[in-house]
Amino acid sequence: MTAPAFDEVVHAPQRLRICAMLSAAQSVEFGVLQDRLGLSKSALSKQLAHLVEAGYVQQERAVRDGRSRLWLSLTREGARAYAGHVRALREIVDADG
Repeated sequence: MTAPAFDEVVHAPQRLRICAMLSAAQSVEFGVLQDRLGLSKSALSKQLAHLVEAGYVQQERAVRDGRSRLWLSLTREGARAYAGHVRALREIVDADG
């Protein structure tokens, strides 16, 4: 069995929080994510761009209530990367305990 993979893309604090929120839901609307994380639109967009580029997050535009909204979700690869990263962090913490 291989050791869980520490993932540099996921590890950045805001990206880790984004992955945690997306892993708990099927998809999350950009504005909700922005409010929960307390980030500016540009800061959230920058962090999401890293995750999208890595293939960890997918974006889907949909019109709701006459407004275009951006929905985000983890890809299968993103879910695996996030889960592996969390396992790696737990191993680090458990090794020190």
